[in-house]
Amino acid sequence: MKISIRSQQSDIKYDITIRRDSLDDVSDYFDLNRKVLVVTDDGTPSCYSEKVMSQSRAPYLYSIEAGEPSKNIDNFSRILAFMLEKKFTRSDAVVAVGGGVVGDLAGFVASAYMRGVAFYNAPTTLLSQVDSSIGGKCAVDFGGVKNSIGAFKFPSAVLIDPNTLRTLDRRQVSAGLAEAIKMGLTSDASLFGLIEKSEKLDDDIDHIIAKSLRVKADVVSSDPFEAGLRKVLNFGHTVGHAIESLYGGSLLHGECVAAGMTYMCSDEVLKRLVPVLDKYGLPHSVGFDRDKALDLIGSDKKASGDSISVVYVDRIGSFEFRSMKVEELGRAIAVGDS
Repeated sequence: MKISIRSQQSDIKYDITIRRDSLDDVSDYFDLNRKVLVVTDDGTPSCYSEKVMSQSRAPYLYSIEAGEPSKNIDNFSRILAFMLEKKFTRSDAVVAVGGGVVGDLAGFVASAYMRGVAFYNAPTTLLSQVDSSIGGKCAVDFGGVKNSIGAFKFPSAVLIDPNTLRTLDRRQVSAGLAEAIKMGLTSDASLFGLIEKSEKLDDDIDHIIAKSLRVKADVVSSDPFEAGLRKVLNFGHTVGHAIESLYGGSLLHGECVAAGMTYMCSDEVLKRLVPVLDKYGLPHSVGFDRDKALDLIGSDKKASGDSISVVYVDRIGSFEFRSMKVEELGRAIAVGDS
């Protein structure tokens, strides 16, 4: 199955391929006939990066420690230094093999090295497969604020092999599912219904991935640089990013987004959302310091002056943008926790 991103506003063009066992033939999808830096982490089974390296003409491996804390400016600098040491040129490539942290970091490196080299993404977690791998946004956390330094770096191609999900534990799969739930709530009621009614997730996961990616591909194609419509993808992230920063990585990104969504939807939506979150072991309420969260939200890149743009879901399958004062958001959080 192939999903294409073709932006009408720029020359951004790349394909997302979804096929089981596709990592066995990765060179059919990525141009690896050059020097290739494979970036992965120690939580990703090594067999995945080995498949990419075995099909590359001149492969190099750089592995980071798994987890959100590794998405930092120090690792960014170390990888760039490694590429300089190995004499990478602008004709070479970076390949991300792993989850969202690996993809974000590798993409940011590819955007900066020699003012940009080719970037390919082979996401191996559900969260990265349904969301972070295809949008072109890459960043590191800095100054205690998530994704505060970054760039747009669109991949040359994305390869999704759903078989990689077999090595994930249930918590990681559920965290990834939160992003698919987000897509369904804002843009595709049938996707939300599929997740809501699924009796065996393994049987439905390929379909869920494809439907989620079609939503995101349509949004990114229309608004590649987040000038308007693309902000819908931030649903659940306004409060979710603050929760994630306050918990210092002990909660997964998708878990924070899951909790964050509950503050930005109507009671009618919440009645269906909470049972779905419970079904997949996702939190719909977590304790946190509201004042500290509001400070983080105020410094968020979505903030403008004393207001912040949020995505609100009044009924499943549709959304609206709202401009809220930080104080208003604070009251919404307080109501949500009551």
